[in-house]
Amino acid sequence: MSATPTNSTTPNFTDLGLSEALLKAVRDKGYETPSPIQAQAIPAVISGKDVMAAAQTGTGKTAGFTLPLLQRLSSNKGVKVGTNNVRALVLTPTRELAAQVSDSIADYGKYLNLHSTVVFGGVKINPQMMRLRQGVDVLVATPGRLMDLYNQNAVKFSQLEVLILDEADRMLDMGFIRDIKKIISVLPVKRQNLLFSATFSADIRALAKGLVNNPLEISVNPENSTAEKVTQWLVAVDKKRKPAALTYLIKENSWRQVLVFTKTKHGANKLTKYLEAEGLTAAAIHGNKSQGARTKALAAFKEGRVQILVATDIAARGIDIDLLPNVVNFDLPNVPEDYVHRIGRTARAGNTGQAVSLVCADELKLLCDIEHVIQQHIERKALDNFSPVNALGESREIRSSKAKKPKKPKVNKVEHADGQHLSKGHQAQSKKSPANAKPTGNGGRRRRAKPQANR
Repeated sequence: MSATPTNSTTPNFTDLGLSEALLKAVRDKGYETPSPIQAQAIPAVISGKDVMAAAQTGTGKTAGFTLPLLQRLSSNKGVKVGTNNVRALVLTPTRELAAQVSDSIADYGKYLNLHSTVVFGGVKINPQMMRLRQGVDVLVATPGRLMDLYNQNAVKFSQLEVLILDEADRMLDMGFIRDIKKIISVLPVKRQNLLFSATFSADIRALAKGLVNNPLEISVNPENSTAEKVTQWLVAVDKKRKPAALTYLIKENSWRQVLVFTKTKHGANKLTKYLEAEGLTAAAIHGNKSQGARTKALAAFKEGRVQILVATDIAARGIDIDLLPNVVNFDLPNVPEDYVHRIGRTARAGNTGQAVSLVCADELKLLCDIEHVIQQHIERKALDNFSPVNALGESREIRSSKAKKPKKPKVNKVEHADGQHLSKGHQAQSKKSPANAKPTGNGGRRRRAKPQANR
């Protein structure tokens, strides 16, 4: 079952079946008109239906499930939550996103007699166990820490009414599928299920088969689309000159708030030190940073005390800054869909923003893959005094995303993930290797983050 936007007049929050206590909290935040995802998801969730919703970052999806969840829980008056029990569980892939969702629940539920808490790794577990002892209406959690708590009998699910998977696609990318399946296996069969994801990929639909029942599908933007109000452009620059080019752009354009993406944790640290040596205030967030350090850096960035936040993809998940004007891809991502997630950090909540990519000759294939996914060429701009010695080649012709993929050209040798060269025959054999063969490397285009990083 699918839901599509109607041509009727845009509803107000008062039309969506929310209580006066929730409407007052919405007004406190200055909102009057719901976003498309909110207008469709809120009534569906309140009705008790299972929901699958595809929405990019910046569309208001968090309130799209937070508000109706609070409405449902507050409508069932007189429910007493038992010791260590929870009535609703929200699973998120990262600590930052868990904290963001928890803040949203606190903001919208401040006039309700409901209790919520958040649990994630990187901090002591005992205080979290103490908060759960009294029972909570809403628990927001990362999968790893939730499993730790469950294994210690610190959380029970006999009273669970609603399960929400937020950014389910990212949870799969990060390797949480086993934890998610274990968690689902210990939940009551009779419950409402809500699944929110950037896209409805084949993996997400496979997960949904064992999770949602006759769901209402909601999609508010085309798959892998980029926000309309994001101005995208790139600069061709040699790899070694990227730090200097970034510094020049920030200073020349007087950028006051910049989110910069790097591929690696080491690259994030190295770039941060370079920017600080150039007289700029910068901080790095990545999986090796403690939760306290990540929270502190993000707060300083939001408050303007830090001008530049350098982040890896996983650490940046959950960063929610409505007025963030600039996103820079210092390195292009290996997975083209991540480009969509990255630039979705700007132009949120109806605001405008720009996404700038620094692209070296070695990244041409990555650029072409991104342009294929977003179905458009990214404008190229020259930067004074930074013309590359190794010229960036021309982009490929953009084929329809529905077209068949072209056959890969035959090559004599390929570079394996562990750096070994394989012949054509060996390459073909590796593709048909038995299920019990030991992997010699990552073997894929993307490395999965260890779930322990967010436990």
